[in-house]
Amino acid sequence: MKKNVVVFAGGGSGGHLYPGIAVARELQRQLPDVDIHFVGSKQGLENKIIPKEGFPLHTLPVGGLLRAGRANQIKTLILMPFVFIQCALLCLKLRPKLVLGVGGFAAGPFVLVASFFVKRTYIWEPNAHPGFTNRILSYFVKKAFVVFDVARKKLKSSKIISVGLPIRNTIAYRAREKSNVFRIFVFGGSQGARGINNAVSEAVLKGGSWLNNVEIVHQTGALDFEKLSKLYHNNSQVKAFAFIDDMPKYYTWADLVICRGGVGTISEVIACRKASLIIPLPTAAENHQQANAEYLVNAGAGEMLLQKDLTPDSLIQSILSFKNNPKKIENLESALAKLQRPSGAEAIVCEMLKDLNS
Repeated sequence: MKKNVVVFAGGGSGGHLYPGIAVARELQRQLPDVDIHFVGSKQGLENKIIPKEGFPLHTLPVGGLLRAGRANQIKTLILMPFVFIQCALLCLKLRPKLVLGVGGFAAGPFVLVASFFVKRTYIWEPNAHPGFTNRILSYFVKKAFVVFDVARKKLKSSKIISVGLPIRNTIAYRAREKSNVFRIFVFGGSQGARGINNAVSEAVLKGGSWLNNVEIVHQTGALDFEKLSKLYHNNSQVKAFAFIDDMPKYYTWADLVICRGGVGTISEVIACRKASLIIPLPTAAENHQQANAEYLVNAGAGEMLLQKDLTPDSLIQSILSFKNNPKKIENLESALAKLQRPSGAEAIVCEMLKDLNS
């Protein structure tokens, strides 16, 4: 008897890829004989990650259309008919029972084509403001899974289900360590964030009373690490790392997180109930990072500082508003607890298996 084939389409970045892997692992746990395949682009992160995870990967010659540059847009449009044909042939070859689009260049064409071959197709939308591709796909798929309830009004699927973000099980709430020192954890994603790096380092170099009883751990990213580690060399209050593997350790350690507004970061902030100052990446597609940050702000669960307003002085004032008001941090932590929706992978798999068995 042929195994149940399930295809996950998309990738490109860790924000799309790792949640997809989390769902795939949960699906394997609940349906051990499942045959899982990934479909991605030729240039995405999935080419490095998926083979290491042990899943078959099928790649498409597909790129972006929004903010991709004129040459890349023309190339993508010229190749699109061939991509659709390749998607159709792949559907006929694999004959998947379920298809889940997790975002990224490959998700659009494959899920669209699959919707004409496969009865059970789905999309997962991680952002508060759904991207262009998922807004279109929502007309064709059986169900849409959303992380933020506010995303519902932008999607047209007949059934939209709120789920938590599938995240690694090591990311979870642990009571904040008590200390007489105010601890700040700064990071801008695995690659760092230059706007945040510059403002934080300039604020530290400026000095002043705001640094009294303050400790900072700063994940700079590889590109700025050498420069910032030199700037911090004689400052025992600041520790710089190019990359941090043990994020749970520093989430627990920190009183305040200063970060970008990617959905992975926002979801980890919620899961760990960390008071946060979010500085959205202003060039993010369709400004989705600001929409994600506004979701927390509107729920009284975080604060936002736009990069256009980010200076050493504005950053210092924002930090002091947390440092000088412990009750504020407690209130944010309480508000974050109300937003927690754990077990995102389990919720998605439950819906998929319900359809598979129907």
